[in-house]
Amino acid sequence: MLGTGDFTHPEWFSELQKKAIETDCGFLQYGGMNFVLSAELSCIYSQGGKGRRVHLVVLAPSLEVAGQINERLGKKYNLKSDGRPILGISAVELTEILLSISDKNLVIPAHIWTPWFSVFGSMSGFDSLKECFGKYEKDIYAIETGLSSDPAMNWRLSSLDRVQLLSNSDSPPYL
Repeated sequence: MLGTGDFTHPEWFSELQKKAIETDCGFLQYGGMNFVLSAELSCIYSQGGKGRRVHLVVLAPSLEVAGQINERLGKKYNLKSDGRPILGISAVELTEILLSISDKNLVIPAHIWTPWFSVFGSMSGFDSLKECFGKYEKDIYAIETGLSSDPAMNWRLSSLDRVQLLSNSDSPPYL
């Protein structure tokens, strides 16, 4: 399974709308491959007297929902500047927006142990998912391990027992 990546970027989203075919099971198809609509967003904000930098992966269930996300975020933030736009918004606020658009959107903390840009990052993170997501902690069903951790490392933290561990790569495939 592949993610489309960067569906928040207007030019890429336009290409997805033109070329991808939505299936009945919530995937996109192009060239015989299945894709899920994905984007990574960078939240940079202050909370608890500390600067926070958290990257979140968002999975959207349809082009329509991804379009609504882009419309809502594009009113306040520059989605054209980068494939991973920087939003001056907390993880709580962003999760609230995403779930208000569709309860089928998935919010997944990215590379959760990376020092500078993650939920558990030593330089800008939190001590728990609850501290980061507040009342939306229950809506976080998975975490992305990234290159800075592996399943065995995450299994040591019992508060993560209820979430799925995902390991992804954002490097391009070579065929």
